[in-house]
Amino acid sequence: MGEKDGRDRPTKGETMQDIASVEHPKFVVVGHPNKGKSSIVSSLSFDDTIQIADTPGTTTIKRSFPFIVDGKTLYEIYDTPGFQRPRRVLSWLQSHDVSADKRADVVKEFIETFRDDERYIDEIELLTPIMQGAGIIYVVDGSKPYGEEYEMEMEILRWTGEPSMALINLIDTTSYEEQWRKALGQYFKLVRVYNPMSRTFDDHIQLLRAIAQLREEWVAPLTQAIDITIQNREQRFQKTAQCIADMMQDILTHTQKISISSHDNTESKRELLIERYREYIKQREKRAQKQIESIWNHNHLQKEQTPIPFIDIDLFSSQSESIFGLTKQKLITTGVASGAAVGASADLLTAGSTLFLGSAIGAIVGGVGAYMGFGKIFDTKLMGRKLGKRYLQIGPLQEPNFTYILLGRAIYYSSTIISRSHAMRGKLEIEVGEEFQDIWLNKETTPIIAKYHKLLTKDNKTHSEERVEYIDMLSLILKRLSS
Repeated sequence: MGEKDGRDRPTKGETMQDIASVEHPKFVVVGHPNKGKSSIVSSLSFDDTIQIADTPGTTTIKRSFPFIVDGKTLYEIYDTPGFQRPRRVLSWLQSHDVSADKRADVVKEFIETFRDDERYIDEIELLTPIMQGAGIIYVVDGSKPYGEEYEMEMEILRWTGEPSMALINLIDTTSYEEQWRKALGQYFKLVRVYNPMSRTFDDHIQLLRAIAQLREEWVAPLTQAIDITIQNREQRFQKTAQCIADMMQDILTHTQKISISSHDNTESKRELLIERYREYIKQREKRAQKQIESIWNHNHLQKEQTPIPFIDIDLFSSQSESIFGLTKQKLITTGVASGAAVGASADLLTAGSTLFLGSAIGAIVGGVGAYMGFGKIFDTKLMGRKLGKRYLQIGPLQEPNFTYILLGRAIYYSSTIISRSHAMRGKLEIEVGEEFQDIWLNKETTPIIAKYHKLLTKDNKTHSEERVEYIDMLSLILKRLSS
């Protein structure tokens, strides 16, 4: 997705007719200052770069935000300043005694007359794209009572003659929706309630369908835009699942080595090796999170300024066990299922070690190991073929329950990013409900997870068929969590 910004009103010598129109639908979000216009633009354009603040006048120039998929602009949204002098503007318009069919020409004349007048810079900014053919989305705060002062703004917009709709944005918990509906219905073709902070993907699609009704020639392109948007979302689910699968493959097959000599303290070397291994997993997880954020156009999360508690949780701690609701009973159930498939290895050793437990007792030991928890994830093995060439090695990962914690974190983080509105700013809240484990960890998914993880730790080969099954399962889980 791309964007352009700046004041593209006509320069001296140009007329409104001189400005080339675009083929894709475009619409302008307008209204009183500080009523959530920028939040709505950010939500509709899937763009988290738009400046949003509680201070009136945050938006001082109009900015264009094309929604682009695969290089094609599907529609274009303008964020605009709020009305500043609607009384004076309306008075100037009404001083021209013209019939209704000539009112749009008067608005154009106003733009030409006052385009360099600093008094009307905000009104010029918001009216210019409208008179270039953009539809109007008028935004009000439905949590505040209706007031007659808004009628001047609505009357100005009616003078433009362009198709329009109104959005009631319930910024706070109080609602004056009925008051607003009665008033807005007298000025606008459509009136909808839309909260950009809590909107769902279905809300987004329904709003686009409504916007398409504003102008007959918009129906076909916006219907196509909706279809492409839905298809693109499906592709993003698949890319996210692939990203998680790549992370799991890298971590499950990773080995860490450290050389030792006869003079070294083996225990201290072992601790250093474990710390390096932990750091690898931590950094690989963070890299996957950044990739997922990019897939869903969340590239500006304020994670540096407001650390996310979720990320700070130690993967190897009891807190990480409990935060995903993996109770003892759940661990026993999962452990038995994974133990039967994996062969129940409770140690972290080099692949092919004779210390691995046999698959014959996998189910039993898997359940018992799960009940006992995650106390023994790590172990190391002294390796070496010649004197002076000894080293300690850790990996690949074999502890089944730990892989569920790792996978669960990736699934939960992804679903949170997917569901997050692009209008939201500030700290990313992570709240894991008790029901989370039951959505993704069940009799349908556990065998697929266990089988694929076992194959990875066994020989580190591609296993294309199992990988496809694994990715499809992850994609389905993410859809369920994000619906």
